[in-house]
Amino acid sequence: EQGLQLLELGGSVEEDYIRIARCFEATRQRCCRLEQDGRRAREKLARVEAERAALEVKLKHARNQVEVEMKKRHRAEAELEKQERKLQLVFESLMREPWGNEMLSRNQCSVLSVLAGRRLGATLAPGRRSSTVDESCQSLLSHSDISYDRTEDDV
Repeated sequence: EQGLQLLELGGSVEEDYIRIARCFEATRQRCCRLEQDGRRAREKLARVEAERAALEVKLKHARNQVEVEMKKRHRAEAELEKQERKLQLVFESLMREPWGNEMLSRNQCSVLSVLAGRRLGATLAPGRRSSTVDESCQSLLSHSDISYDRTEDDV
C-alpha cells in the first residue's frame, strides 16, 4: 500500500515538474520577446532623439534667421521713414517758395499734391508698419506667432 502511494505520488510529482518546466519555458519565451521589444524601443528612441536634435538645430537656425530678417526690416523701415521725411521737407519747401509754383507745371503740382496727401501725409505716423508688406494674411510663419524663448536652446 505504501509503495502504491509512492507510485501515485511519484506520478503526480512528474506531472507537476512537467507543468513547472512548461511554465518556465513560457516565461523564458516571454522574457525573450520582452527583451526584443525593449531593444527595438531603445533603437526607436535613439532614432527619435537624433531626429529631435536635428530639428532643434533647424529651429535654432530658423530663429536666428528670423531675428536677422527682423533687424533688416526694422533698418529698412527706419530708412524709409527717413527718406519720406526728406521728401516731405522738399515738397513743403517747394510749395512754400513763391517761385516753386511758377517753376512747376500745373500737372506736376497736382501730382505732388496727390503724393503729399496719400503717401507722405498719411504714412509719416511714428511707429507705423511698412505698407509694402501685406500683413493681412494669416501666415503660418507669422513672426507674431513665433516664440523667441531661448531657455530651451541650452537643453
